[in-house]
Formats: sequence, structure tokens, C-alpha cells
Amino acid sequence: MFGCRQRLLAVLAALAVATSAHAQDRIIPTVAAAADLKFALEEVAARYRAETAQEVRLIFGSSGSFAAQLRQGAPFQIFLSADEGFVFQLADAGLTIDRGRLYAEGRIVLFAPNGSSLKPDAKFDGLRAALKDGRIRRFAMANPEHAPYGRAAEQALTSQGLWEAIKPRIVLGENVSQAAQFAASGSADGGIIAYSLALAPTFAGRGSYALIPGEFHAPLRQRMVLLHHAGEAARAFYDYLRTPSARTILRKYGFATPHEAF
Repeated sequence: MFGCRQRLLAVLAALAVATSAHAQDRIIPTVAAAADLKFALEEVAARYRAETAQEVRLIFGSSGSFAAQLRQGAPFQIFLSADEGFVFQLADAGLTIDRGRLYAEGRIVLFAPNGSSLKPDAKFDGLRAALKDGRIRRFAMANPEHAPYGRAAEQALTSQGLWEAIKPRIVLGENVSQAAQFAASGSADGGIIAYSLALAPTFAGRGSYALIPGEFHAPLRQRMVLLHHAGEAARAFYDYLRTPSARTILRKYGFATPHEAF
């Protein structure tokens, strides 16, 4: 009798584990993604849904803010950072399954909305002239304290000797997507935003831009990682991000994918 009871308890325990695992697989994974990925990743997720009938929940924001939330126990299962340094910090804290994978390198552009007197060019000559003439009242960029694209913008402006002159006119976005909205809406005379956002249909026809040389700032090496509690559904989408279908979409939005950049 005792042996039967033990076997019954073992079967029930196995069923409970299997049921829990099955429920975990049905959970729609939540992805914390850098704001520069908004349009590209939404398109990737739509194609993933069409190809697999599986859903993912996307949340966009600044990489630094997400990293802080993850250290405090935020329930994201995948983190796509615009700065690989944040992924390494989380890995060193024991919060991820490994040190992640490089998925792209980003670029920044100098953007001016329609009607602005600023004429974007790669060497910042137009911006330099506009600052000298007093034509720049507000200039948008992401907050460099926690947004990698904001840090790259500050580095680019500093490298060309423009940071101190433009600093009093800076309007900070919480992330690069918000900075792009400031610039494109005309509430700023221009800004530095992600190349991927300048290429998005939402911004088509709303202004002009010039690609900023990569040597003006540190590389925007973008890395993704799975958190320890990621389920099978999250792992499946994570693997999909490395497929030719996903990489094609990333390239469409101006991202260099690893085999092209390194």
C-alpha cells in the first residue's frame, strides 16, 4: 500500500510539472527592446506571427532604464539592448542565461523637420552655421544618461566641437523614439536620432536627414539576451531573430547585421 501511494504521488508530481511547463509555453513572452527598434521589431514580430502563429509582446524604451528594471526583477523574458554593455552588466549579475548575442550595429543621423532652416549634412557644417547665426533654438536627442543613442549623439557633437555651444538648446527625450518625435513634429529645429527611425514610414516626408559618420562616436553594438526565467516561447522568438527573415528586416531599417559589420 505504501509503495502504491508513493507511485501515485510521483505521478501527480510529474503531472503538475508537465502542466506547469505547458502553461509556461502558452504564456506570450514579453520583450524589452531598445526604442530604435520600434518599427523594425514590430515588422519582425508581424512576420513571425504570420510564419508561426505565435505572439510576442513588445515594449520599447531606453536600454538603461530596462536594465535597471531587470535588476529590480522586471518580468521581461528577452532583452534587446542598444548597448551591449547593459547586457554584460546583467550577465555579470547572474540574471541572464549567458552573455547574449550581437544582433546589429546601429547608426545615427542628423535630422531636420520640414520648414527648419537647418540643412543636415554629414560633417555638421549646416548645424555649425545655424548655431553661429542663432537659428537653433531647440535641438532634440535622447538622454545620454540611459539611452545609448543619446550617448552617441553627445559623442558625435563633442567630436566636432559643437557640444558646449548646443548644450543649452538641447531638448532631451526619454529615449531615441521620443527624441525623434520632438524633431519630426517641428517642436525642435532638428535633432540626432536613430537611422532606423528616420527610415520608418512614420517619418517619411516629415523632414530630411544625413547619416553621421561612424567614426564620430563609439560603435552602437546592439546585443540581445534571454533572462533566466525565459520559457520555450521566448526562446523560439529569440532564435527567430537570427534567421534570414529577421535579418532582412533589420537591414531594411539601416542596421548592419553582425556578419556584415564584423
